[in-house]
Amino acid sequence: MRDIIQQLDEKRAAARVGGGQRRVSVQHGKGKLSARERVELLFDEGSFEEWDMYVEHRCEDFGMGDQRVPGDGVVTGYGTINGRPMFVFSQDFTVFGGSLSESHAKKILKVMEKAVQVGAPVIGLNDSGGARIQEGVSSLAGYADVFLQNVLASGVVPQVSMVMGPCAGGAVYSPAMTDFIFMVKDTSYMFVTGPDVVKTVTHENVSQEELGGGLTHASKSGVADAAFANDVEALLQLRRFMDFLPLSNREKPPAIPCSDSPEREEMSLDTLIPDNPNTPYDMKELILKVVDEADFFEIGSLWAGNIIIGLARMEGQTVGIVANQPMVLAGCLDINSSRKAARFVRFCDCFNIPIVTFVDVPGFLPGIDQEHNAIIKNGAKLLFAYAEATVPKVTVITRKAYGGAYDVMSSKHIRGDVNFAWPTAEIAVMGAKGAVEIIFRQDIGDHQKITSRTKEYEKRFANPFKAANLGFIDDVIMPHGTRRRICRSLSMLRSKEVKNPWKKHDNIPL
Repeated sequence: MRDIIQQLDEKRAAARVGGGQRRVSVQHGKGKLSARERVELLFDEGSFEEWDMYVEHRCEDFGMGDQRVPGDGVVTGYGTINGRPMFVFSQDFTVFGGSLSESHAKKILKVMEKAVQVGAPVIGLNDSGGARIQEGVSSLAGYADVFLQNVLASGVVPQVSMVMGPCAGGAVYSPAMTDFIFMVKDTSYMFVTGPDVVKTVTHENVSQEELGGGLTHASKSGVADAAFANDVEALLQLRRFMDFLPLSNREKPPAIPCSDSPEREEMSLDTLIPDNPNTPYDMKELILKVVDEADFFEIGSLWAGNIIIGLARMEGQTVGIVANQPMVLAGCLDINSSRKAARFVRFCDCFNIPIVTFVDVPGFLPGIDQEHNAIIKNGAKLLFAYAEATVPKVTVITRKAYGGAYDVMSSKHIRGDVNFAWPTAEIAVMGAKGAVEIIFRQDIGDHQKITSRTKEYEKRFANPFKAANLGFIDDVIMPHGTRRRICRSLSMLRSKEVKNPWKKHDNIPL
């Protein structure tokens, strides 16, 4: 018995050290934690249960038969984050560069499949050189198996990717199909083809960081939802983020005790909107003053800044926030902001997260570039997402809600449940000046007439009361009571039930 126990201890020790202490030290020298250190930091202390510690690859080609490491370059299992169960796979760059083999893939598939069965999120800590070349098509088959499982799990359990090292070639498509991608600045990158291939094909000189680093994807491509300073910050923020999510589509969002009264009023909101309708203000100020304890986890803050998305709580329960940002492009909807918000709205609808929308939108961004790059279809993505969503939807129009953009931003007409407006709201086809110049184009040369007509149009339409008269706005509310009215609406909507007509799936304008 002692011999068997000693043998077990030796095997466990060999697995835990991964590619060896020298390679772990190299990892540390790059400012990166090892695969196991990441798991230990992510999960509650002592909660991680590891699976398949002794799995090894089965390749005999190119001398691989003499190079076997227990675990085969990925740590898999489950544990708890703040007491809630989660599954994880953490790729180990110290073992064959974290490359994916057939056995490596099967370990990942096992936790993904079990996560779907029990209803718990899957977190991928990616740090891999890609497919293991020595295994040829077997490693490619392993990737395809993982891709398929990403698709089958989509909308069933939350899938979150934390890219903490290289992620190149076919390896990028698994994170791309998950719900959120986070990265680490300077030590992680994602691209389909690397700098050397780019130089050969296009003759462009570019570094890995410039081509596909964390900051690049968080600010330029929108592939990453955030880029953190280092591994420790990334994992601590990931723990915070997972607290907002339900475990699966079978659950309501998590609720936590909250000392922030739902009846709290915020008098400063009464002066948030500037007197000049063309003066911007920071919509984040409104969000922070309305949600529980000013706790807002913003997603995609560096990309498409004209729209804000993120997770917060109202009366202790998770809500998704979507808001136009007047500080950027006057809050116009464009291609990137429409894509960003549509993806988030669909995520919230998948996982029963109510959506609170703050509207100040003068319309869609005009321009040749926008039209030629399909603003029509991209704008339709957001419209489609809101119209399809069956979760509770509460909308507050703070200032401008013009044209088709008014319809798109969770209006009553696309099944907004409760729609409020501040007294400063302007709900119309367009701004008064533009409208008058079209309606009374014959009077354009007469300044006095145009001024008079503009004032008349403003009196009739540059306010929320016409829409309220028609029942498109449920109430015109004082800004300081916004939190109270949203909380009451969400409380009333908790038992909401509505179903879309049966279909195999929809055909969103991709």
